[in-house]
Amino acid sequence: MEAEYIAGKHSVLEAIRSQRSIHKIWISDQAQKSSIQPIVTEAKTSGAILQYVDKKKLDQMVPGIKHQGVVAQVASYQYAEVDDILKAAAEKNEAPLILILDEIEDPHNLGSILRSCDCTGVHGVILPKRRSAGLTASVSKTSAGAMEHIPVARVTNLGQTIDKLKKQGIWIAGADVSAEDNLYRTDLTLPIGIVIGNEHKGIGRLIKEKCDFLIKLPMYGQINSLNASVAAGVIMYEVVRQRH
Repeated sequence: MEAEYIAGKHSVLEAIRSQRSIHKIWISDQAQKSSIQPIVTEAKTSGAILQYVDKKKLDQMVPGIKHQGVVAQVASYQYAEVDDILKAAAEKNEAPLILILDEIEDPHNLGSILRSCDCTGVHGVILPKRRSAGLTASVSKTSAGAMEHIPVARVTNLGQTIDKLKKQGIWIAGADVSAEDNLYRTDLTLPIGIVIGNEHKGIGRLIKEKCDFLIKLPMYGQINSLNASVAAGVIMYEVVRQRH
């Protein structure tokens, strides 16, 4: 089984708690004992191997990521199937709430979106296999470990997947600055898949044509668009407000 690294206290802790297979955990010998104690306790319970090392070794293992003195080698992330996401909604007896990400390329945006998804009870996320950020250590760190709890499906053809969702009674709403419908005047209580577009280009033309309707956030300033992860968070919380 392939392995990969994740880093940061929240990421490692949530990986242990979600019962993801963990091969080994490295902890900086300079880390504050009080801050890493929950990880040590959970790691011993799970049977993961613990090793204390110099901080420089951790820097080399996950370059560019603020590891907070903790790095773990874990089994590769197991992507979900789209049916798993629908099943998750059915088990909770809730109308499906799915996020469909059309070529989100920035790992930090993806991580932030997954964190908001966990907070708002999203049943799952769908992203394309090509031209999209995957689930990496950077995404895990930005998501504060939420990546371990949200089913994420990677699909070969986003358009075909949307067609299948529509046949199963799910409405597809695209977040687009040119939309006529205001987010706050739109019924979001129905079974819904919300499409968030690429950071620079927005939603692709073919995907936009497949949307049942488009929604926009009201803008009152000089800049006419929000960061993709911020927009996604605002929309998800409006769904929460309407449904609860």
